[in-house]
Amino acid sequence: MTDNAEFAAALKARFKDLLDRAEIIEDDLRHPLDADFSEQAIDLADDEALEGVDEALRAEMTQIGYALARIENGTYGTCARCGKDIGEKRLKARPIATRCIACAS
Repeated sequence: MTDNAEFAAALKARFKDLLDRAEIIEDDLRHPLDADFSEQAIDLADDEALEGVDEALRAEMTQIGYALARIENGTYGTCARCGKDIGEKRLKARPIATRCIACAS
């Protein structure tokens, strides 16, 4: 199997990218509302969509944190359900995976 250091580096890079994107979204959400009521409605609808994106980003960041913890404690790449190895192809496609293909199905 590929060295877990490679997975850790990729996960950390992805985490940083997500954090940067989340910070941009938070900055955008902090903007004051326009004085025009029709513009306010558009801004509020946009803000609601951005909040959903922010939640998804933060959920993925949490999963990355868990994956990094599994790397640290030596359980990364082991299926949480059956205890068998998670295939390298699966981990490359979904580095936050906690189950092997058979158990994830």
